[in-house]
Amino acid sequence: MPAVTVEDLSVLRRIKSPGLGDQPRPVWQVSTAPSGFEGEGFPVRRAFAGIDLSLLDPFIMMDQMGEVDYAPGEPKGTPWHPHRGFETVTYIIDGQFDHQDSHGGGGTITNGDTQWMTAGSGILHIEAPPEWLVQKGGLFHGIQLWVNLPRDAKLNDPRYQDIRAGEVALATSPDAGALVRVIAGELDAQDGTLGGPGATYTPMTLVHATVEPGAQLELPWPVEYNALVYALAGRGSVGTDKHPIAMGQAAVLGSGDFLTLAADPKQDGRTPALDVIVVGGKPIREPLAWAGPFVMNTKSEVMQAYEDFQKGRFGHIPAG
Repeated sequence: MPAVTVEDLSVLRRIKSPGLGDQPRPVWQVSTAPSGFEGEGFPVRRAFAGIDLSLLDPFIMMDQMGEVDYAPGEPKGTPWHPHRGFETVTYIIDGQFDHQDSHGGGGTITNGDTQWMTAGSGILHIEAPPEWLVQKGGLFHGIQLWVNLPRDAKLNDPRYQDIRAGEVALATSPDAGALVRVIAGELDAQDGTLGGPGATYTPMTLVHATVEPGAQLELPWPVEYNALVYALAGRGSVGTDKHPIAMGQAAVLGSGDFLTLAADPKQDGRTPALDVIVVGGKPIREPLAWAGPFVMNTKSEVMQAYEDFQKGRFGHIPAG
């Protein structure tokens, strides 16, 4: 996993240890993600399938894309498709994705980059591997997280944030046993607040952490946020009572001031450490009407989104 790596973790800022009276977050649920296919046929794991939407709020879903090592001619993406009412956060760990939209936006994201797209009032876009990758093949791995927008932001103008790997805030645990990449939101460090570069409508934090075998990571977490942990690779445990978690499993945590992760002392040869996505946000607590690529507050708003899409009000696919 290239993403962002640091040879000497001891040079990084340290995450703040829990203080006297801080309460650990208990584990409420552990689920296993079912596998499927998305777009033109690339493999995904539905990371949060089986978890009640009320526990996910402000998030809708998350896909783990890959990890897959494509042969020449195999890499796939998505066709042109619409979105309205939420944000897509695409984080590429290995490989490369090109994106283009009906508002003239576009760009490339690769190892450790994030594309944060606010669909807002409506957009058409396409995500695909570059032609050289299709011809050559290679490793592809990433996630896409859907973040709900509050009612008063659902029809805002679409926008992009291209967050490069070098912009991501980095930190480590007090014993330098874990690498913490803060993509959005804030974490408490020993010498102040550590902030990720992603700008969000909904208060939230998104972290990619790598925990070395036998190491433990205690992450301070805002008490008003929910907390979800998803294992991208490796084996370990979550919570102070050490619920086992392994690749393709998600954990929902209850309330508290911090969450605990630990990596098993022995990992398999292909995944030498525990890699996790940790995400949480302030629940929006508004009615939700979700159908396909549209996430609104009412059924009538969803039907209006379909009508606007069919009448070309999301823009037009560029020629060629």
